[in-house]
Amino acid sequence: MSPYALSMLMSSLAMGTIITLSSSHWFLAWVGLEINTLAIIPLMTKMHHPRATESATKYFLTQATASALLLFSSTMNAWMTGEWTIMDMNSYTPTTILTIALAIKLGIAPFHLWLPDVLQGLDMMTCLILSTWQKLAPMALLILTSHQLNTNLLILMALASAVIGGWGALNQTQMRKIMAYSSIAHLGWMTLVISFAPGLALLNLMIYLMMTSSMFVMLMILNATNMNKLSISWLKTPTLAASMMTGLLSLGGLPPLSGFLPKWLILQEMTKHHLGALSAVMALSALLSLFFYLRLSYMISMTSPPNISNANLTWRKKNDLSLINPILVVLSTMLMPITPMLLM
Repeated sequence: MSPYALSMLMSSLAMGTIITLSSSHWFLAWVGLEINTLAIIPLMTKMHHPRATESATKYFLTQATASALLLFSSTMNAWMTGEWTIMDMNSYTPTTILTIALAIKLGIAPFHLWLPDVLQGLDMMTCLILSTWQKLAPMALLILTSHQLNTNLLILMALASAVIGGWGALNQTQMRKIMAYSSIAHLGWMTLVISFAPGLALLNLMIYLMMTSSMFVMLMILNATNMNKLSISWLKTPTLAASMMTGLLSLGGLPPLSGFLPKWLILQEMTKHHLGALSAVMALSALLSLFFYLRLSYMISMTSPPNISNANLTWRKKNDLSLINPILVVLSTMLMPITPMLLM
């Protein structure tokens, strides 16, 4: 792809998200989401492969459906209340339709089926953008309207996402599908707490963005798209393989890594609201996710292929991503000490 076209698409992506984040009017927010969707589709199809075209088509159809629902809910709300302001969603039907629209946009269960298939057909850089940057605008709208949404519906979707995100990745061997199910599970945790403590959902989103970015950057450096390629990474770059192991354990939520911090605070918040049984189910669903993260960690660090790999030694190559990777690894594994400051 031409650098000029790429820079234009990336600036359109940034502009779409910024328009949505800074708007207080539903129509402007919808325009921002549309610019976002239209800017990423050429990035998806730049590989000129049938799988990439299929992914772009699936993504376009799901996002167009979600955008239509969002516009319908905001129009219905304006018809009922005479207000186009984002903070004024008081009627039951528009808020329910809005929740469903944003769930489709984000890939929250039971509207998650498009996400693993779409990611599997894309290259790693587009997967990174789709798993991180594209979550910002819909999640901002969800946080802004969280006090008006149906809490029971959000809790049900959160439980479904956490269970399906853990269950779905158990039999996967492709790294992009595993990261898609990981995204679904993390979105479940954010959706659970968003009605009770939106600030905590925002913290969870920030830590999720750091962990997912570091994982995708490491996968790009290693050029690993499945578990077999991951198992020979120890021979190529031992340091990076060790970093990836800690990154995976952080995604699983093991203490004392960064990934444990949002889970711990969310469970604490849930028990404050006397939702002990719900907290227990969410903690058990986290064990499902932890199983496949542990399986990947074991594959990276404790298995070596029977013959010496003939692959090029990655550490001999100069890679632009190698500069940003240490910062992302530190952020995604070592944020636990700031917990007292957050609790203040």
